[in-house]
Amino acid sequence: MTREEVIEFASKFDPQPFHLDDDAAARTHFGRLSASGWHTGAMAMRMMVDTWKDMEPTAGLGSPGIDELRWVKPVFPGDELRVEMELIGKRRMKSRPDMGISKSKQTVYNQNDEVVMTMVSNGLIGVRNPEVAGD
Repeated sequence: MTREEVIEFASKFDPQPFHLDDDAAARTHFGRLSASGWHTGAMAMRMMVDTWKDMEPTAGLGSPGIDELRWVKPVFPGDELRVEMELIGKRRMKSRPDMGISKSKQTVYNQNDEVVMTMVSNGLIGVRNPEVAGD
């Protein structure tokens, strides 16, 4: 996460002073320039997609939404992030046996192993053998 990336993202998508200006940020509870939570989420999404390269290209079919999103700690320029993802549930859709819904928890950590963001999300996933009954 670079200072330039923080300001560029915020300029386009979350133009609050503490994401854009060092002096303004210094006068807030952050104490310095901080990344938008949406920027943190976008970076986490990129890291997750990069890990799914081995999945079949048609397996990921989007998402019906997020159940929970928490920005636990601010992310600052110079921070290095990583994501851990845990599958916490899955089921086949009754109305679409060729699709399933997965529920997962994502935890984003900074370089000090501090949690900076958590999210519980749902994903639509293609079923390998839709003709076979099952969950």
